[in-house]
Amino acid sequence: MSNNTQSTSQRKSYRFAIRSSIYITFLLFLILLLVTFIDGVQLPAPILLGIIISVFILCFVIIQYRVQRFIYRRIKKIYEDVSLLESSNFSDREIATDMRTLKEQVERFARNKKIEIETLQIRENYRKEFLGNISHELKTPLFTVQGYIDTLIDGAHKDKVIRKKYLERAQKGVERLTYIVRDMDMITRLEVGDMSLDKEHIDVINLVKQVFDQFEMKASKKNISLVFDMKYDQPIMVHADQERILQVISNLIMNSIKYGKQNGTTEVAVEDLINNKIILRVTDNGEGIKPEYVPRLFERFFRVDRTGSRKEGGSGLGLAIVKHIVEAHGERIYVDSELGIGSEFSFTLEKVPFKMEEGELEEG
Repeated sequence: MSNNTQSTSQRKSYRFAIRSSIYITFLLFLILLLVTFIDGVQLPAPILLGIIISVFILCFVIIQYRVQRFIYRRIKKIYEDVSLLESSNFSDREIATDMRTLKEQVERFARNKKIEIETLQIRENYRKEFLGNISHELKTPLFTVQGYIDTLIDGAHKDKVIRKKYLERAQKGVERLTYIVRDMDMITRLEVGDMSLDKEHIDVINLVKQVFDQFEMKASKKNISLVFDMKYDQPIMVHADQERILQVISNLIMNSIKYGKQNGTTEVAVEDLINNKIILRVTDNGEGIKPEYVPRLFERFFRVDRTGSRKEGGSGLGLAIVKHIVEAHGERIYVDSELGIGSEFSFTLEKVPFKMEEGELEEG
């Protein structure tokens, strides 16, 4: 037995001994009254009171000692067994021989264990799904590359046209694997805090315009308009890592194009919030997302469309990276979507105070 278990304190309970002693004393008092009534002997009140008090004290001491030892040994064994399952040091707690207190402690322990078991089950399900997803994401490009290379080895390399076409397709598979590994590495570094942010004062309106220019051709294929909700004549300065926020905006706008409707619109709005914050919204009138999928959008490799979205390329980690980058800035990201209507992704950023913003503009 460990020292911790040996040093466990005992919370004594006298309720059982007191009640039992009262019952025995009262029964003895009735017997004495019956005997004196039958024999006609009248005991003096002080003697009767002394006998009653002496019997009560004697019964209390004997019962408390015996029952306490009897219960304590067995309850202590329960505490020792439970302490093997308890993540914290259960044996350091007081051993309660009071049944009500013991019941409360055991019920509390059972509730905590139930929560732990449910949490472990959720994590296990997430682990299985995650491994299944990453296996599928890696397997698809690997088999693609392997298929083309095997075909070339079997003799297709002799045809220059086929050789070039198959090598180009194999290259795309390798690029997809590169995307997945690179994005997984980025998420891991963000989670462990290994990726430092190079925060500076940047114009978020200018960043959005850069992304619009970048995806203009891709949006034009579906005739999707990339627009602001209003005309922004003045820059809106925020304190953030320019490269990472550019990546966030690019991912959100890219998704709005990918899942947008033909002849649709992707609209970006920037609004002021309290406490020197702004919120940037990316809204589209695309397919929308089923309510049951919304809480899982930022999970790694989770895809609403498990077939079509793979044709668009990417690693399946875009929104997971977006969430980690935003949270690395100490900010929040939100999503609001209605199936058949469209979706809105928004996130907050720290706004540069107005006086500092004016000073930078003058220097510029």
